Amino acid sequence: MTHLFPNYKREPIDLVRGFGNYVEDQTGKEYLDFTSGIGVNSLGHQHPKLIRALEKQMHLIWHTSNLYSSKLQEDVAKKLANNKNYLAFFCNSGTEANEAAIKLARKATGRSKIISFQQSFHGRTYGALSATGQEALHEGFAPILPDFQYVPFNEIGPLKKLVDQDTAAVMIELIQGEGGVLPAEVSFVQQVAELCKEQGTLLIVDEIQTGIGRTGNLYAYEGYGIEPDIFTLAKALGNGIPVGAMLGKKELKDAFGPGSHGTTFGGNKLALRVAVAVLDIINDPNFLDKVKQKGDYALKSLSSLKDSSDKVLDVRGQGLMIGVQLKDQDTLNATVTNLQKKGLLVLKAGNNTLRLLPPLTIEQDELEKGIGMIKVELLDNK
Repeated sequence: MTHLFPNYKREPIDLVRGFGNYVEDQTGKEYLDFTSGIGVNSLGHQHPKLIRALEKQMHLIWHTSNLYSSKLQEDVAKKLANNKNYLAFFCNSGTEANEAAIKLARKATGRSKIISFQQSFHGRTYGALSATGQEALHEGFAPILPDFQYVPFNEIGPLKKLVDQDTAAVMIELIQGEGGVLPAEVSFVQQVAELCKEQGTLLIVDEIQTGIGRTGNLYAYEGYGIEPDIFTLAKALGNGIPVGAMLGKKELKDAFGPGSHGTTFGGNKLALRVAVAVLDIINDPNFLDKVKQKGDYALKSLSSLKDSSDKVLDVRGQGLMIGVQLKDQDTLNATVTNLQKKGLLVLKAGNNTLRLLPPLTIEQDELEKGIGMIKVELLDNK
């Protein structure tokens, strides 16, 4: 890799083909994929309905600017609103979606303070990076944007001390993915929503990793009994085609009038044609029920390791977003490496958590196979 910046710590394998829930490297070795491209390929690889949708659009038109009307954008926005009172802005990635959310919150409220949570991750561009509660990621990029503050996750007391009439928004991941697959407690999230309502502060939910079916609901917030003012999407929305979206309540629309925000590629025809197909599959009446069932099985099966392996401290998650917290970072690194050698791709999160994001389409026998490999690895020489 002599012509690329070394900003990624890359494995020496080059994934050149994907099929179903498997990928293949440059040597022809196959791997069961429990990463989904970090939560992107939620419908696996080479899904026939997505291929057909993309091929059809390729023969029509690839791109137009946002100077012109787009029925396709309107159709996807309606599907994403899911019969609720939301408008959509389309972009290309999660960090762009979060930038749009931050700008909308500040402009709509006339306030500047944004409060997010320690160990959160919202993106790498300056606004999203400033909302990210990890000092290590800020290193070398100072000064970050002003008026961003961070409080402990799942603790309402510190948040109550900071939220006031100068606070534009509270920004939260309902499961901190990069932070260690840490789910928010339902009572905590409901208190956050009530606090925001009391102070006229907007609630932004970052659904970049949790959205589009990952937790067994279309959106994770549906499982918390709340309705955010703003929420953001990307990753699985295009199943590998870059696309992101920011959705906000209709009453915020005047803050994003003509010229207030924009993008060249956002709402691209190819990306949104695939997004339509993704949403049609996800919204099938039985699809999300199956995700919940597979997630329940995986969580229960892996939780047995807490009693049988001294390498495992905790198992947590929702749907098919699961974290296995190990005793230390060395154990995590060795586990990921050994599983890769044996043909299973998994992820890291936080300092010592094994992150599992298999495709939502994974078959039961494939799920059992992958979990079996993880169990063998973590029970070996326990």
